[in-house]
Amino acid sequence: MAAQLNRTEGLHPAHSKLDTYDTATLLAALVDDHAHAVAAVRAATSSLGQAVDAAVPRLRAGGRLVYVGAGTSGRLGCLDAAELPPTFSWLAERALGLLAGGLRAMTTAVEGAEDDAEQGAADLSALKPGAGDVVLAIAASGRTPYTLGAIDAARQAGALALALVNNPGTPLAARADIAIVLDTGPEVIAGSTRLKAGTAQKIALNSLSSALMVRLHRVHGQLMVEVQPSNAKLRRRALDLVLQISGWPPEAPGAPGAAEAAAAEAAAAAALAACGQRIKPAVLVLQTGCSPEQALSRLADVDGNLRAAMATR
Repeated sequence: MAAQLNRTEGLHPAHSKLDTYDTATLLAALVDDHAHAVAAVRAATSSLGQAVDAAVPRLRAGGRLVYVGAGTSGRLGCLDAAELPPTFSWLAERALGLLAGGLRAMTTAVEGAEDDAEQGAADLSALKPGAGDVVLAIAASGRTPYTLGAIDAARQAGALALALVNNPGTPLAARADIAIVLDTGPEVIAGSTRLKAGTAQKIALNSLSSALMVRLHRVHGQLMVEVQPSNAKLRRRALDLVLQISGWPPEAPGAPGAAEAAAAEAAAAAALAACGQRIKPAVLVLQTGCSPEQALSRLADVDGNLRAAMATR
């Protein structure tokens, strides 16, 4: 069992003379090893799916998504949390990241912070977790005390406790309601889990949170209809999305002229302005002629599902 617990810290069988490689060979070894990250996440899609299905009802009811970790694992969790508000208009207070050592550990190693299980429990408990919350504890080793303390506190509070680990048969996985095991094995540089273990975690986190947002109707088709248009590029994207979803330009007959294109853009821009730059109600305003208030009410009636709201007449 000891060998199984420490696979990520073992010696890679193919690269015992890594320091003697020429630059091209060295880079090929480092890059090619990341292919195992994709394979590891693909092998874990069943448990990822279980996590999504268990988390959606809690989040739909107003629960929070809390990421917990130390070192690279914790930083990746905080990054995923930080990206949800601008990408999906997910409230920042409902996407929280706990990092062993606090915010300064994002850029500076805080020695010993990951070894403090009591602090992990205290940091999570300070958020007053409840049965509606989802706590995702991330640790490549699967035995980091900080994350163990946090997941124990999550279970005691009745929150959904998820674990994301890179070693099978570990304490963190055993204590979780659902364990997502990314068995990436030894690193090219022994023990450096910022390599393919971290890559696998990033892929899994991206996939998990994106799937959650799709299930929560924050994506229409494959379009980011909840993106926050906070700069010129995103304002242009929001305008294009409103036009595209509303059915402009028409498929037939022919392409619209310059005057028609300008009129359509002006109408879309006006709808966005009236709706506080929110894409989904703007689509309904433009498509149905309803007021912004009516558009928001229609969306609320179908839990924010734009497809369903567009089908309601």
